[in-house]
Amino acid sequence: MSSEKTLILNKVQTLQKITRIAYEIYENNPKEKEIYLAGIFENGYRFTQILKNELEKVAPFIVTLIRIDLDKLSPQQSNVQLDIDPAKLKNKTIILLDDVLNTGKTMAYSLKPFLNVSIKRLQTAVIVDRAHKNFPISADYVGYSLSTSLKENIEVILDNEELLGVYIQ
Repeated sequence: MSSEKTLILNKVQTLQKITRIAYEIYENNPKEKEIYLAGIFENGYRFTQILKNELEKVAPFIVTLIRIDLDKLSPQQSNVQLDIDPAKLKNKTIILLDDVLNTGKTMAYSLKPFLNVSIKRLQTAVIVDRAHKNFPISADYVGYSLSTSLKENIEVILDNEELLGVYIQ
């Protein structure tokens, strides 16, 4: 098996997908005054930061970022931490974000802090949906759907301008 990465979406295409997601979020939440974008650290949070910039260009509502910290390798044993007091989320619309949706496990465990608050609405967004669901999690907003084998790895690079894009290995 080759360890060489193959480019799937280049920088321009990746940013176009994120811009499209911003428009879809606005189209589906036109009456909101504020939206909370909750990004799973690390790449999900980077996605959240880029998406916030795009949303602020097209939507009149306030966009607030939330950083979610958990151990992605063993989320069931991990404390899920938010960088905001969950009580502030009462009656708010939240969009949970990650870079890649694979089995749904990370997103499922990331929901934990939101289950104890009476929120208005929870939606999900990913740049790449791999369609290997083991958990009943689906994304409301998807940049790119891709059927892969379980042996293949998808990498989304958002923190390097030169390499920004989606790769498969």
